[in-house]
Amino acid sequence: MEFVSKQKQQHGQVATCPYNNYNTMSDAIKHECGIALLRLKKPLEFYKEKYGSAFYGIQKMYLLMEKQHNRGQDGAGFASIKLDVEPGERYISRVRSNDAQAIQDVFKQINDRVNEELTLHPEYADNVALQKANIPYIGELFLGHVRYGTFGKNSIESVHPFLRQNNWMHRNLIVAGNFNMTNVKELFNSLVELGQHPKEMADTVTVMEKIGHFLDDEVTDLYLECKNNGLSKREASPVIAEKLPVAKILKRASKGWDGGYAMAGLFGHGDAFVFRDPAGIRPAYFYEDDEIVVVASERPVIQTVFNVTFDKVQELQPGNALIIKKNGTVTEEEIVVPSVKKACSFERIYFSRGSDAEIYQERKELGKLILPAVLEAIENDTDNTVFSYIPNTAETSFYGLVEAANDFLNQRKNKFILDNRKTLTKDSLEELLAVKIRTEKIAIKDAKLRTFITDDSSRDDLVAHVYDVTYGVIKPTDNLVIIDDSIVRGTTLKMSILKMMDRLNPKRIVVVSSAPQIKYPDCYGIDMAKLEGLVAFQAAIELLKEQNQYKIVDEVYKKCKAQENLNDLEVINYVSEIYAPFSDIEISNKIAQLLTSSDIKADVKIIFQSVNNLHNACPKNLGDWYFTGDYPTPGGNRVVNKAFMNFYEGKNARAY
Repeated sequence: MEFVSKQKQQHGQVATCPYNNYNTMSDAIKHECGIALLRLKKPLEFYKEKYGSAFYGIQKMYLLMEKQHNRGQDGAGFASIKLDVEPGERYISRVRSNDAQAIQDVFKQINDRVNEELTLHPEYADNVALQKANIPYIGELFLGHVRYGTFGKNSIESVHPFLRQNNWMHRNLIVAGNFNMTNVKELFNSLVELGQHPKEMADTVTVMEKIGHFLDDEVTDLYLECKNNGLSKREASPVIAEKLPVAKILKRASKGWDGGYAMAGLFGHGDAFVFRDPAGIRPAYFYEDDEIVVVASERPVIQTVFNVTFDKVQELQPGNALIIKKNGTVTEEEIVVPSVKKACSFERIYFSRGSDAEIYQERKELGKLILPAVLEAIENDTDNTVFSYIPNTAETSFYGLVEAANDFLNQRKNKFILDNRKTLTKDSLEELLAVKIRTEKIAIKDAKLRTFITDDSSRDDLVAHVYDVTYGVIKPTDNLVIIDDSIVRGTTLKMSILKMMDRLNPKRIVVVSSAPQIKYPDCYGIDMAKLEGLVAFQAAIELLKEQNQYKIVDEVYKKCKAQENLNDLEVINYVSEIYAPFSDIEISNKIAQLLTSSDIKADVKIIFQSVNNLHNACPKNLGDWYFTGDYPTPGGNRVVNKAFMNFYEGKNARAY
């Protein structure tokens, strides 16, 4: 009975905004922003009567943004438009914040201003018409944004939404987005060719000004048409609002865009749009009924805020725009011909909220599918293995891993019973059935320390103390299996986490990544711009040195250099040749060596998910360029080659 006995137990110019901060066990990763657009389809009096307040839209926007707080922590912005106001009345309001609690700060500013007006003018209290005419932020059309900044910028001027102002109502443009363009320089130059003088070379500046340029064109054409039909300028205004071809504007503006994007825009007269990139890299979901149209970056946000079922929330299709006209009509129109869908798999691994029904099951599946590799690492000895996870975002994958481990254990039990059915006693059978997979909460976050981690110089030491380890549950004969979402750079894993786990004196530490090895930089929104920062790349370089194949590095550099002046469509990703001589297991073993410092007593193994398993678990999000080098747009190959040349030339610079 050896098997049984072993086990007992805030108003400015545009700047780029692609990222949010997520702490994996090993690294802090920044990624894309969150957008929320809401259009009220009925008069404000309707919401006052049905829901008790004409501020219904503002209240829902607060929830939409707060429920996407996971997508942005260093800035938030809100804009609103009032429909059908009289000339001289303010119809656009905007507030932005880069406060540490930006969403709370935005809505505190809104709330303070509203309360101030209601206090000064008690007559507004029950009069919706007076509220709309005199109180800012109340309206029928809203746009919200939560962001994480890039390039180290976190000034208020970098916070969305951005406003392009004009005295003509139709030419006012408000833009907020979750995007990153790979060809900002080319887009900037195209604006210069149009005669513009952009104030900075940032992707959001170029995108907004490009849309604004063609908006101006279409408004001018419509005005001339009205003039030729004998209409005065004032008479032309509502005609322009009705006929403005939003899809045409977006088609003309988006020619030459290369990147991942889900961007939202409001026009001053009341039209609105949300536009998604042709590969579907960045996410967008929408819901419509007879009262509202709402768009958000994540499906469960809409489900929760408006209490609607999973099947009622639709995904905006790649290359399409959801266009909401001032009169309330809603259409989904193709703007750019869709390419092969390559929706970001990191969304599913851990960026999006895990409460989405599909994402929850996908994350569990990621845990289940990696069990065979874990069993190999622990030599099938589940009796002397403790399973755990860190950080909290890995909990769902942990559940899947443990479910699969329990299935494995039950199979072993059944086989043991069949093989020993003639000799089993009641006591031995009860002992056998009592055997369980051992799971423990090994690391407990001390949230009080979290806010003090502010600079890289002290981060490693402080991270080691952000988690309290659980003593007394690991024996010297135990394997300790810890599952994480992903391992990117590995710095914190080496400097802090492994040392922290080693204090528990396990025989072996097995670090499990539910994501594959990250071998290539991202250029569509995740902050992985430098090759040399990726531990898989570091491991490949070390292997090339050890095996006297470093000449491959020189050869790859020459090939990348020779492509510098080629059209993006002609560029090939030659960085893949750095990894070609090695299997994923060889790279994983080298990563384990690189991250295990000399003072670690336990045997350390690091296991990564396979790309095939990732695709099986997340079949709708096949964007895997950071794992495979298969970039969904031509600009990706240029970026990865540039990142390699920066590494080779010793330049500490971003590749885009």
